This record gives sequence, C-alpha cells and structure tokens, in this order.
Amino acid sequence: MRKVINFQPQPMSRVLLGALPLLALALFYLIASDARLAANSADKLLPGLDAMRAAVDRMAFTPSPRTGEYLLWTDTAASLLRLLTGALLSAVTALLLGLFCGALPSVRAVLSPLVTLVALVPPLAILPILFICFGLGELSKVMLIIIGITPFLIRDLQMQVMAIPHEQLVKAQTLGGHSGQILVRVILPQLLPRLLDALRLSLGAAWLFLIAAEAIAATEGLGYRIFLMRRYMAMDVILPYVAWITLLAFLLDWLLRMLSRRCFPWYYAK
Repeated sequence: MRKVINFQPQPMSRVLLGALPLLALALFYLIASDARLAANSADKLLPGLDAMRAAVDRMAFTPSPRTGEYLLWTDTAASLLRLLTGALLSAVTALLLGLFCGALPSVRAVLSPLVTLVALVPPLAILPILFICFGLGELSKVMLIIIGITPFLIRDLQMQVMAIPHEQLVKAQTLGGHSGQILVRVILPQLLPRLLDALRLSLGAAWLFLIAAEAIAATEGLGYRIFLMRRYMAMDVILPYVAWITLLAFLLDWLLRMLSRRCFPWYYAK
C-alpha cells in the first residue's frame, strides 16, 4: 500500500492519465449521439460532429448576414474584455485590502467584518440592483464580477498575511525597518504569488457571474449567444460555445500559472 501512496507518474504518463476521462466522455457522447440520431435523424439534443462542425463554420468563419461580423470572435472579444477588466480590478482591490487587513490590526478591525458580510451575500441575488444602479451596459457586468470574487480574494490574502511567521516582522523591525518598508519589502513579495493562485481559483466563479449577466442583459457575448440559441434548441451551437468557454478558461488558468512560475520561482521551490 505504501507504493500506491508514494507513486509519482512521469510527465508523459500524467498527460495520458489526465486524457483518459476526457476520451471516455467523448466516446460516451458519440455513442449516445449516434443512437439518438439513428432513432430520429432530426434530433437536436445530441447533435453529431458534422452538425457541430457546420455550426462552428457558420459562427466563426462566415460573416453574419445581418451585421457582417464573425459572431464567435465578436462574442469572445466582448466576454473576455468584461472578464479581464473585472478580474484585474478585483485583483488590485484585493491586494490592497488584503495587505492592509492582514498586516494592520486596526484596519482589520474596521474592514474585516464588512468584507465577511459582503462575501456572504449571493452575488446573483443583487444582479437586479446592479442593473438598476449602473444600467444595462458594461459597468453592471463588470461590477458583478468584482463583487462576486473580490471578497474571496481579500479574505484569502488576509489569511496569507496573517500566516507569515511573526519572526520575520520582528527581524525586519530589528534591522530598522518601518511599517511601510515591512509592508512593501517583506509582506508584499510573499503575497503576490498567492494572489495569482487565488485569482486562478476564482476564475470559475468569474465566468459564472459573467455568463449570468450576459444572459439577462447583453447584445453580444458568449453567455448572450448561448441563451439566445437556447430558444431554438440549437445544441449544435451551444455545445461548441461551452467547449470554447472551457478552453478559454483553461488557457487563462495556464497563463496565470506560467506567469506565477516565471515571476516567483522561489514560491514553488518550497
């Protein structure tokens, strides 16, 4: 049994093992799709590969007759702009508040209860309030992402600061460091890689809030298109869009991981 718990797959083996569930899922879908289409060639629930390939060509490589735009790329650009704007503003806000709440007890006493309270509010429950306050434009969608993930980031960074060994702070003060130097030169460098990790973990929630906002009030975007196609049961469009969102989320996660490893190699050498 010790061999099992200590077994470490090689990099190539790890890739193959990770691909097995995906291949099994794809095989299951193909079998189920063939069975449904054999029983009813007009079935829309599980479209075949040819139907989805035609839908991708129509959405991504054929101009829209009405607008002349390539809809998949237009939707992708709109959604990514909203997502990245919300994530960037959330990261900056969380870094500042997490740093000060974690390092300064007086700030923590004032702001920590408020952050905890906001974190307990379901973001989708206040979506109508955001639409009323900020309108149906881009601001309300970005604000939903910010309100949805910022409290989580703040609390995670605050706990990370509070977990820093107190001996480091004592040594810095012994060497003559004042509060500002300790914040910038001792605590902040240890906080930045954790911020990227926390941002990676919150991307799934950010996509959820984005798609929910686009489904209710938008004229373009990946979430808007999926819910528009739902009216026509166009699963040949919906499934590729879902797969595309999954691929984008994977790429963003990978980019953040590579950025963290490149900028903070010492963090992964522990």
